[in-house]
Amino acid sequence: MKHDIKTLLTQAVSALKTSGVLPADIEANIQITRTKDASHGDFACNLAMMLAKPVGKNPRELAQLIINALPENGHLDRVEIAGPGFINFFVNQSSALSVISDALAQGDTYGLSNIGAGRKVQLEFVSANPTGPLHVGHGRGAAYGATVADLLEAIGFNVHREYYVNDAGRQMDILATSIWLRYLQLGEISVPFPSNGYQGDYVLEIARTLLSQHDRNLIHPLKAVMDDIPADEPEGGDKEQHIDALIQRCKILLGDDSYLQVFDLGLNTILDDIREDLQEFGVSYDEWFSERSLAKNGLIKQAIERLQKASYIYEKEGALWFKSTDFGDEKDRVVVRENGQHTYFASDIAYHMDKMERGFERVIDVWGADHHGYVPRVKAALKALGDDADKLDVLLVQFAVLYREGKKVPMSTRSGSFVTLRELREEVGTDAARFFYVLRKCEQHMDFDLDLAKSRSNENPVYYIQYAHARICSVLRQLKEKNLSHDIEQGNQQLQQLTETHETELVNSIARYPEILETAALNEEPHLLAHFLREIANELHTYYNAHQFIVENENVRNARLNLITAVRQVLSNGLKLLGVSAPESM
Repeated sequence: MKHDIKTLLTQAVSALKTSGVLPADIEANIQITRTKDASHGDFACNLAMMLAKPVGKNPRELAQLIINALPENGHLDRVEIAGPGFINFFVNQSSALSVISDALAQGDTYGLSNIGAGRKVQLEFVSANPTGPLHVGHGRGAAYGATVADLLEAIGFNVHREYYVNDAGRQMDILATSIWLRYLQLGEISVPFPSNGYQGDYVLEIARTLLSQHDRNLIHPLKAVMDDIPADEPEGGDKEQHIDALIQRCKILLGDDSYLQVFDLGLNTILDDIREDLQEFGVSYDEWFSERSLAKNGLIKQAIERLQKASYIYEKEGALWFKSTDFGDEKDRVVVRENGQHTYFASDIAYHMDKMERGFERVIDVWGADHHGYVPRVKAALKALGDDADKLDVLLVQFAVLYREGKKVPMSTRSGSFVTLRELREEVGTDAARFFYVLRKCEQHMDFDLDLAKSRSNENPVYYIQYAHARICSVLRQLKEKNLSHDIEQGNQQLQQLTETHETELVNSIARYPEILETAALNEEPHLLAHFLREIANELHTYYNAHQFIVENENVRNARLNLITAVRQVLSNGLKLLGVSAPESM
């Protein structure tokens, strides 16, 4: 109905332009909102007040001219002017009730639209370094990104889901070196483990695999490994210098081929685990984009050459620097170090250059909130490349903080002290995890209460919503047990029987669902849908406690069954978009 009213107003404005009442070049930004007070109708529009000053007319006078120009429409009882010039629309009862039959007829497609039809969007999310299992912090980005992608698809966008695999660089070298050192320990070489190495049990498991594949062929004596290595932090040294020296020693002793085997074993083992973990979490991708491919395919070189040609690269102390200060950054950034190796930033420039060249209308990155300072840097590089930086939207997600029995659970990937996403799913279930992760705006701090997520109570929002769906299914089962049938067609013909306040509230909520879906998608705010589902579930439970559905009056019975079945469809459709199941019994 909201779109129908917007169409009527668009036609009215067009007619007023044709008649000369409005200038032909006037821009009419038509915004329709639902009223909070039923006495003000169902929908309101401030168009007359927005246009009054530019066209030099009194807002109420202009509002009346707009109303007079509205085409005839059978869905409206009346249109009135309110206050300083609001136009209020009163929808007739039969049209308001028709959303029930619409939801039943459209089924799984109810709420979907084609607003984004023909528009390509690339959405990159999670993209955690494959240096360890996904933990509960990554889970929020996974749930958020996957839900935003599904919401955008629901309103017609062509969404390309992508995971950027950081399979190059220093962190991966630290992982490979950590695996090799554990392998040496398994081979009874008492090499000390670096404080800055990856210390989780998963590293030891990969080292065991390495030992089974290579036996002792990659073993080197302790002196060869540790001779002249700078002291580690516990011994008064610098942990960064210590681990970097160990990386170089590892590469020298193993040689290129053997080092690559260790590197790839760690990468592929962890990446396979990440793929499986995300798949079981209901998160899938169209592409896993390799960082190494950027150098292999010459994209990093191409990006730097383009920046050099545009005079945004200069040399200083043997390194190449990008003039990011020309775009408001606090300092210029290195893209190629003095040793000839490119930086992470150079890879990111090339990666985003490639994204733009793939023809996406919008590029969305979902990053951790700790990357907020990186956003203007990447946008600056796109501007310097001559690309449209406004096509890039970066959504920053706060990591979730896990609580068990009221106490914060510490997490650190490097030390190996963290709760994995897999462990979270096993403890609370995928449904609760997916739902809890999107209950807040992505940029808001989030406390994840494990005990609440596991509880089977009305305080647990996902349980409360799923129970509403299951309750409706239970009513339909009771109907069969009483040898009664649900006549949907008769129910559609008798919708005027639905006059109770609880029924009117549910009808309004069913009608709001497509609007909520559209708003949540366009604003990348899944929490709007999550909170809506909780609201309609509450209305259903209240209705269930106040009224009987399986009543003797056949007309009332079928009308009420149509209503709750439509509610069930909305709950099912909405939960599916959030990656949550809709159980028929609980």
